[in-house]
Amino acid sequence: QVQLVESGGGSVQAGGSLRLACTTAAGPYSRTCMGWFRQVPGKEREGVAAIYGAAASTWHNPSLKARFTISRDDAKSTVYLQMDSLQPEDTAMYYCAAVSLLSCRFPWVASTPVDYWGKGTLVTVSS
Repeated sequence: QVQLVESGGGSVQAGGSLRLACTTAAGPYSRTCMGWFRQVPGKEREGVAAIYGAAASTWHNPSLKARFTISRDDAKSTVYLQMDSLQPEDTAMYYCAAVSLLSCRFPWVASTPVDYWGKGTLVTVSS
């Protein structure tokens, strides 16, 4: 069982920033898409961003309007999600996810076949 361990969630006022981190042994990155989903109670899970391949190619949900940026540090086996200009509607539980590169298609949606999940980290944005 591969563990994905998230950190960095918390509470912030609108307009603020947070950086989430996901440390994992789910690599090698050449065969795994790593990324983030978020979910609000009562709503469908939403793909946020993903990073994949040796060249660290990325996908970001266009609805986020470039406020979020995914990156990774291979030496630390960690994927980051930098979230800027946060808004109350960004309030959600954020989950780190690992998807086999063979199954990795974009956009990431609720039905994306995730192989491993983190436990989630809560982000709360107040107005």
